[in-house]
Amino acid sequence: MSQAILQVRDISLSFKGVKAINALSFDVQRGEICALIGPNGAGKSSLLNVLNGVYRFDAGEIVFEEQHFHRIDPLGAARRGIGRTFQNNALFKKMSVLDNILTGLSRHLRSTFIEQALGLPRARREADAFRLRAQGILEFLELQAHRDVLVGNLSYGLQKRVELGRALIAGPSLLLLDEPMAGMNAEEKQEMARFVADVNRDLGTTVVLIEHDMAVVMGLSDHVVVLDYGRKVGDGTPAEVQANPDVIAAYLGVTNG
Repeated sequence: MSQAILQVRDISLSFKGVKAINALSFDVQRGEICALIGPNGAGKSSLLNVLNGVYRFDAGEIVFEEQHFHRIDPLGAARRGIGRTFQNNALFKKMSVLDNILTGLSRHLRSTFIEQALGLPRARREADAFRLRAQGILEFLELQAHRDVLVGNLSYGLQKRVELGRALIAGPSLLLLDEPMAGMNAEEKQEMARFVADVNRDLGTTVVLIEHDMAVVMGLSDHVVVLDYGRKVGDGTPAEVQANPDVIAAYLGVTNG
């Protein structure tokens, strides 16, 4: 039996006739950190949008947890265990850290609006369970001291950590991170890389991330997939990818002789 938690099979995506992703295939093994790298416009964020159902792909197939999909929507992806952060923080700046993290469970509510409004037993039990889970995430990401702080008052690095917490609270088996370290200074990047490694090791979460800092990628990842104009030009360990002439060409703009 394959140990792949995710299989991308011949996925293609176009916008107004322009190919963003072109017959792309690769596997992500359960428990690994897989980095997607490539020049700007290579199709990396578009691929994450395909994987969590924001974009509907034109052709191909996604196999997640051995289930085959030709179409998936964001709600279905979340309920199947795919979590996601975004390139630009999509946080509620006038809400507290705790409340922002709790929004990561909104798609998993079982009690109705009426039950919540009336404070009925099922709604109270659910709220208590959600807050307990949120407290665990706050502790895991070392955010307890900021629990009641408005997110808009936090530093950029802390805001990115809150977004990570919001994606984690539902307990995803696959976590998609879109440039989690973009805009950070060296110290913030090092700290975020530590938390991503902790999520992978301690929570057993498979991670697919987009990152431009090659030192971070090579130090953090088990597996690297390289895209260029929507095509795969490299797929292997960090060392294998670094030595791949097609990858060097994609990054340096040179032709192979």
